Amino acid sequence: MIKQIFFTGKGRAELLDNELRPIHDDEALVKTAYVPISAGTERACLLRMPNTTAFGLPEGARGWGGGYSSAGIVKETGRDVKSLAVGDRVLTFWSNNRSYNLVKECHAVKIPDETLDLSYAAFAFIASFPAAGIRKTRLEFGESAAVFGLGILGAFAVQLLRATGAYPIMAADLSAERRKSALDWGADYVFDPADPELAQSVKDVTGGKGARVIIEVTGQSVALKQALDCVAPFGRISLLGCTRVSDTGIDFYQQVHRPGITIVGAHSHARPKLESCPYYWTVRDDCVAMLNFMAYGRLDATKILSEVHPPEAAPEVYGRLAANKEFPVGVLFDWTKI
Repeated sequence: MIKQIFFTGKGRAELLDNELRPIHDDEALVKTAYVPISAGTERACLLRMPNTTAFGLPEGARGWGGGYSSAGIVKETGRDVKSLAVGDRVLTFWSNNRSYNLVKECHAVKIPDETLDLSYAAFAFIASFPAAGIRKTRLEFGESAAVFGLGILGAFAVQLLRATGAYPIMAADLSAERRKSALDWGADYVFDPADPELAQSVKDVTGGKGARVIIEVTGQSVALKQALDCVAPFGRISLLGCTRVSDTGIDFYQQVHRPGITIVGAHSHARPKLESCPYYWTVRDDCVAMLNFMAYGRLDATKILSEVHPPEAAPEVYGRLAANKEFPVGVLFDWTKI
C-alpha cells in the first residue's frame, strides 16, 4: 500500500491509500523524494476546466492528483532495465504525486552530479517545457525576447533566455512581486501587461521594432493578442501556456497548442519521440540538458523554490491554489518521510 494525492472534487485534493501493482520488466520502482507543483496545469485540472483530463468528472471521482514529475531513488528494477541500478538518484517524468512510482526506464533520467540536491533536480522536467518552447522559435543569440506570464514556466523561460544569449530580455506579469523576481532571474526590463502602453514600452527598448521572440505562458487569449501587438515583423510567438477557454472563436489549445502548429505550438507532447534534431529535442534529451544546466551553474533552481510541504498538507496547499492564481512560483511536496 502506498500514499497518493488525488483530486476528488472541484477544488478539493486528498491524500489517500492506493495499491502498488507488480513491477513490469521495463520499469523501475522509485521512492519519491520531491514532487513539484506545475501550478497552471494543476489548477486547471483541480478546477476541472475544459481541455483537461479532469473535465466532466463527477464529484468524488479520483482524478489526477497533480505532479507529473519527481526526483527520487531507485529501489528496484525490472529484468530488462539496463541504464538504471538500485540506489541511483533519478528524475522521473510522467510519474504521479505519490510515495512510490513505477516508471518505464525511458521515463527516468540519472541525475548527473551528486552535489545537485534532489529538491532542485525535481524541477528539471518542468524546466524542459520552456526549453522546448524557446527551441521552437529558433532563437539566435542577440535577438530580443519577451516572456508573458511569470509563473514557474515563465521563471525558467527567463533564465533560459539569459543562458541562450537573448538581449534584451523583457518580462510581463500582473504581479509586481513576480516582476521584481524576474529581474533576479535575468530579465533586463519588466512590464505590467495592464499598462495600455505595453506595446510601446516593448518597442521603446527594442529600437522601435518589438520583440523578435515572445514566449507566451499565460494561456490567456488576451495575452496572445498583446503578444501580437508587441512582436517584431517576422517575429515568432511560442504558445507555451495551455489555453483552457478561448474567447476569440479559436480554440488555441486544440487547434494550435496541442498539435504543435506554428505560431509555434509548444505543448510538451508536440516533440519528437525518439530522436532529437535541431530545434526539436526529445523530452529525455531536454531533461538531461536541464539537469546539466542545474548541476553546472547555468540554471539556478534556488531562485525558483518558494515553499516545501509534506503530502499531508495537500488539502490546504491545493485549496490555496484553487482560490488564488498568484500561487507561489516554486512549490514542492516532500515525500522523504512517507
